[in-house]
Amino acid sequence: MAAELWRHGSPEGTQMWKFLEHVNSKYGLDLGDYPGLYQWSIDNVAEFWGEVWRFTGIIASKPFDQVLPPSAPMFPRPDFFAGARLNFAENLLFPANADINASATAVITATEDESHLTETSWAALRDQVRRCSNALRAAGVKEKGVVAGFVANHVQALVALLSAAAIGAIWTGISPDNGVSAVLDRLVQIRPQVLFTDNATLYNGKEWSGKAKTLEVVEELKKHGLEQVVVIRGLQSVETGLDEIRAKGVKAEEYDAFLEASPDAPLDFAQLPPSHPLYVLYSSGTTGLPKAIVHTAAGTLLQHKKEHFLHCSLTPSSRMLYYTTTSWMMHHWSVSALACGTSLVLYSGSPFKPHGYLSIPRLLSTLKVTHFGTSAAYLIALEANAIRPISDPSLDLSALEAIYSTASPLPPSTFTFTYSAFPAHINLASITGGTDIISLFGAPCPLLPVRAGEIQCAGLGMAIAVVDSASAPDAPQPVAPADSPGDLVCTRPFPCQPLTFFGAGGEAKYRAAYFERFPGLWHHGDFVRVLRHPGGGLVMLGRSDGVLKPAGVRFGSAEIYNVLTRFFAAEVEDAVCVGRRRDEDRDETVCLFVVMAEGRVFDEGVGRRIAAVVRRELSPRHVPGVIEEAKGGVPKTGNGKKIEVAVKQILSGMEVKTNASVANPEALDWFKEWAKKANQKLPN
Repeated sequence: MAAELWRHGSPEGTQMWKFLEHVNSKYGLDLGDYPGLYQWSIDNVAEFWGEVWRFTGIIASKPFDQVLPPSAPMFPRPDFFAGARLNFAENLLFPANADINASATAVITATEDESHLTETSWAALRDQVRRCSNALRAAGVKEKGVVAGFVANHVQALVALLSAAAIGAIWTGISPDNGVSAVLDRLVQIRPQVLFTDNATLYNGKEWSGKAKTLEVVEELKKHGLEQVVVIRGLQSVETGLDEIRAKGVKAEEYDAFLEASPDAPLDFAQLPPSHPLYVLYSSGTTGLPKAIVHTAAGTLLQHKKEHFLHCSLTPSSRMLYYTTTSWMMHHWSVSALACGTSLVLYSGSPFKPHGYLSIPRLLSTLKVTHFGTSAAYLIALEANAIRPISDPSLDLSALEAIYSTASPLPPSTFTFTYSAFPAHINLASITGGTDIISLFGAPCPLLPVRAGEIQCAGLGMAIAVVDSASAPDAPQPVAPADSPGDLVCTRPFPCQPLTFFGAGGEAKYRAAYFERFPGLWHHGDFVRVLRHPGGGLVMLGRSDGVLKPAGVRFGSAEIYNVLTRFFAAEVEDAVCVGRRRDEDRDETVCLFVVMAEGRVFDEGVGRRIAAVVRRELSPRHVPGVIEEAKGGVPKTGNGKKIEVAVKQILSGMEVKTNASVANPEALDWFKEWAKKANQKLPN
């Protein structure tokens, strides 16, 4: 059993324990620990989620008729809380069960420029949402209309998100570090009516104008229904480009003017069904364009409030800073903390500016952050450089209660290191979930210890299981023994299941993504082990599909293929792009192998040009760490589909048996030889 690193000092005082006592009292039970509560939650799905609705405090203008239809399957998605009417934004701006002073700070916006820290009170946030939602209505946005943000993580982005939700429109956010191709691959699919965009961003000590990319994006989106652009002046010294945007044939206003010109009407929250669409997030599918996943208002709200209120112990005295971009699901997850009355710190910029490795710890100290979220890569970087913020006498981290790490597995050594680098009283939680569920399967828990290398528990109501990866689709088999690695599945319905995929054929794409591998079970695409010790921790072993996650940034190989097709079609005939993570590696490396067109020769110059274009069109984090020629060709099935998973497993040091469906097994043999040579000469 892994070393125990932490236990809660007073677990009986937590909301999780109070919820356990509530369940015992109401149902005449004698549950005494988290495993017992978890088992009850997955055995009694409807009763559990109904209790979460009531215990955590959900504001609804009309109560639900039933939580879940009897014997509801996972697919088609069941209708949770049918009959209820509510609004997501109302639950965040006027949180139930939270005593909030309207003049208290709701949001702090921070960047690398420490002189520009902006505090927004609850009253001011509500008023900005009032004006922005009324301005969106005046611009013609209606329920289920699409509002997009090509924006950094700041209060204006939050206001736009909440304003879209207030009127029942769909919000989608994309970070400004994405290139034009990445933005259009997503937004053209969903045809936004209004686009919020930043005039410029500050990153790594440099001001980056967004005008050129915005003009390209607007020019294309105008063909797909874009009517209005709202430019947020993030940097006063950089031009907004309003006139050039208007020249593209759309309305364009600066953010402040857009709000000022709004009708002076009260803040009005549309009362909507629980399954009303709230967000579109994007999958990292390995074929075609990123799939646009539609998440529901009540499913997102209830799941987040369960996680924040019960699993994370958030209260109105808490303050959360999650280091994230607006593209990542952790942005959506973190802003929901408002529904607990918690204040937010929204940060955009490098985590290593302006004070090197102590930049974020200094912010945590100055702003008295209680809950800090980050990627495993960040904590690994602190470990690699022996950065221990607790040793700096100028920092006061006594307010810190929890550190959350996600995006990739947190190594056991980094668990141990973090407890030497930050206060020993923190709940360090490696958490896991995904864009697909906009929340967590593996969660923190105040009633369980933290052990090195382990996720504390499966979240309440999430009936996860581990099945043998070799199982037939119609006969999934549990792994044997029970703590063996296998594919993560979920066996019972949960409210944050996506509604559908946006656009034509969305339901078929949805089924194919999650229910085709094992019909009737949610197949998540993760390799995992569930441990047998009391509490049943989880160990994440990576992806079981072709999704790429270098440094915790999740994207699909198709994004790389799209760039090759667009810019290198005359030179590159085919390619395969996978992630390599060997036992000795601390992170995943993206490896791109290309097959050159007839008469073309691969050399270092080709690799450099591909890297440069990927950096420009997508982002620096998309650039493959390895770009080489696939001299044996790209392995494919008999129907021509690339076999990415087998290549990934070979490069990662796993034994792979050639399947009868492989049309060209010699290609896999070449990768085996390449991997053998690479392991001898390439650094980890």
